[in-house]
Amino acid sequence: MGYIFVFLIGFGLAVSGGVTIIAYLNFLPAGITWIEYFIFISGRMECYFLPVGMVLMAFVVYRYPNAS
Repeated sequence: MGYIFVFLIGFGLAVSGGVTIIAYLNFLPAGITWIEYFIFISGRMECYFLPVGMVLMAFVVYRYPNAS
């Protein structure tokens, strides 16, 4: 039960971070360059939710007992 809970938390963080990164792509038509975009998202805390969530999900997938 605990593994499922950690997986769902990781999934929620990954979705939240991914949506935020995609939403910040709207700055590109406003005139900023790709380099400025990556510098901007590297300074935003909510953009780190994507890799943290993916690490949590990977941890659960590799640690979950075999079903067979």
